[in-house]
Amino acid sequence: MSPNGSDRSPRRPMRRKLLQAMTAGLVLATATGCTYKDFPRLGMPTPVTEEAPRILSLWQGSWAAALAVGVLVWGLILWSALFHRRSRTKVEVPPQTRYNMPIEALYTVVPIIIISVLFYFTARDETKLLDLSKKPDVTVNVVGFQWSWGFNYIEDVPGSTGNAKTSPELLAIPDRFKKDFPANAGGVYDVGTPGTKNQQTGNPGPTLWLPEGKTVRFVLTSRDVIHSFWVVPFLMKQDVIPGHTNAFQVVPNHEGTFLGKCAELCGVDHSRMLFNVKVVSPERYEQHLKDLAKKGQTGYIPAGIAQTPHEKNRETNNL
Repeated sequence: MSPNGSDRSPRRPMRRKLLQAMTAGLVLATATGCTYKDFPRLGMPTPVTEEAPRILSLWQGSWAAALAVGVLVWGLILWSALFHRRSRTKVEVPPQTRYNMPIEALYTVVPIIIISVLFYFTARDETKLLDLSKKPDVTVNVVGFQWSWGFNYIEDVPGSTGNAKTSPELLAIPDRFKKDFPANAGGVYDVGTPGTKNQQTGNPGPTLWLPEGKTVRFVLTSRDVIHSFWVVPFLMKQDVIPGHTNAFQVVPNHEGTFLGKCAELCGVDHSRMLFNVKVVSPERYEQHLKDLAKKGQTGYIPAGIAQTPHEKNRETNNL
């Protein structure tokens, strides 16, 4: 009770706390270093493939749905705090509502609707992003291993002889992916160590070269443990699993050198599993493959752990 005998609590401390909370929120909203052009992406980098805007749209839509739910919940909390406070009603305990079936049904139905809508758009976009029905222009076998990356360019390169479909180094890749390999693809490769650096940027890790405007299929295999292939501005990553082959396709549409990393905790030197992706014109890409062949980097490095009988049986049954 206050000195004048009133039941009212002092309001200044409450106002001061509210002002502090608003100030902290303003600082958090403005201290991210983002420009007004970056803000609509909500923390995502600028997309550099034709598929990435689909992922960005799903990300933005999820944020919009979360914000709408948040505004509703915050509004109800503030409404309850303001209009049912003790100083206003002079009642020790306000009326309690129990066993209100319409309200309880609303609490159940609304979350189900929200989750169903998010599930629909996620499943729709995931199906589109993992679609491999289009034959790729370029196929790269990405090999993850502790603690770096190798890249098998499955191409018919002058100076390289062999056949990717029968190569013993690529036995870990299932036949369903090999059917789209080019004929007589002797191939070239590049492989890195944790100490490898990009000569132009100085960024750590080996450099994967890709042609702009071409459909690129990544076939992901691992030699040891689970890794995750993540090219940051592609806005997409996929696990690299021993004994199981994953794949996805993109069409790079911006030239430049971009950062990539392993996004799965894979051991003590996980943080050193970095790489670069250099998107260039198709002509420069072809020249790079020829340069690798001239260096003697012809053929393929071992793709990884062969599929287990259980995994082969699963894929056969799903065909």
